[in-house]
Amino acid sequence: MPFYHKLGRVPKKKHTTMYKSDGTLYKEELVSSKGFSGIYSNKYHIHIPTRTLRLKEVSPLELRVWEDSPLQHFHFHTDKIEMSGDFLTSRVPYLHNKHCIVHTARPDKNPDYFYKNSFAHEFIFVHRGSGVILSDYGRLAFESGDQIIIPQGTIYQMHFDTFKDNKLLLVESDTAYEIPKHYKNEYGQLEEHAPYEERDFKVPEYMDAIDESGEFTLLIKAGNRMFEYIIPEHPFDVVGWDGYLYPFSFNIKDYNPKVGRIHLPPPVHLLYTTQHFVLCNFNPRPFDWHEEAIPAPYYHSNIDSAEMLYYVDGDFMSRKGVSSGSITLHPMGIPHGPQPGKTEASVGAKFTEEYAVMLDTFEPLNPTRNVLDANDENYYMSWMQ
Repeated sequence: MPFYHKLGRVPKKKHTTMYKSDGTLYKEELVSSKGFSGIYSNKYHIHIPTRTLRLKEVSPLELRVWEDSPLQHFHFHTDKIEMSGDFLTSRVPYLHNKHCIVHTARPDKNPDYFYKNSFAHEFIFVHRGSGVILSDYGRLAFESGDQIIIPQGTIYQMHFDTFKDNKLLLVESDTAYEIPKHYKNEYGQLEEHAPYEERDFKVPEYMDAIDESGEFTLLIKAGNRMFEYIIPEHPFDVVGWDGYLYPFSFNIKDYNPKVGRIHLPPPVHLLYTTQHFVLCNFNPRPFDWHEEAIPAPYYHSNIDSAEMLYYVDGDFMSRKGVSSGSITLHPMGIPHGPQPGKTEASVGAKFTEEYAVMLDTFEPLNPTRNVLDANDENYYMSWMQ
């Protein structure tokens, strides 16, 4: 995150004593990124955070790799495949490469265990639903439209208020989601031209530390493997913490879109960067105001990026046949753009009503067999109509 946050009790100086009422020390844990050179937080536990009773490897979520998938444009609807479960076990993976995995999920229950992704940061877009993320950083309430970042190594739970029609888009990344550097000044503050500001972000709120002993189940994801740890103390035993590394969220409706005299390319919709892909938000906005402007995007061959769009809501002006919950994948090196009639129909239009999340990866993005099962098999021929 671009700003410092503190909750609960911390000592005046880090790496110094902070005593409990029984005279023993609280246990300080430094959670750092990029070795000791990136952002970090210091947490103060009641118990030693390394204690484990036993562990074993368990079956991971099945990726269902589509080994011989063709090079073509894809459109598939993510509501065609539904898996019962919680925020983790209901995940359906659709796209992947060695740096990221794209899932959707439709949780219909809450977990009775804790979860940590040890090798990846998680982006969670709440398409539908509301509830709370619980972690040892505190409580982070969420609602539809929220885009939640869970830093790698965070122990958390995701609880929904109800179990009717919840929907998530999730993207695992092996590098951190970061604010684009050109949005920030030399002090790290968001500049006036940035499409959002610090006050738009939701950060954890304080919750009391839980001092309970017993046997608590923690699932730890390590790449494509899953491990079950049984730990002797409740993992949310933190009495205080401070720093720059913690879960946070930003709602897509708070994104301030940029517009121009002629059509502006997708980098103006940039939300976050990683080392291997970028995330963008598309929002309702006025169209270009040049007297001869073509608001629909021009045809485009991106030679070194794959483009994925998750369609959230509204009227998608450059695309036919898609609807809320659709995903399109336009692979690198193949031209893509508006379908027949969409360019002409956009001329003279003054406004677009659309919400979408875009992922542009810097290497090929591969479909799983879940894409095959949910695929609109005629999509790649839709430019012939």
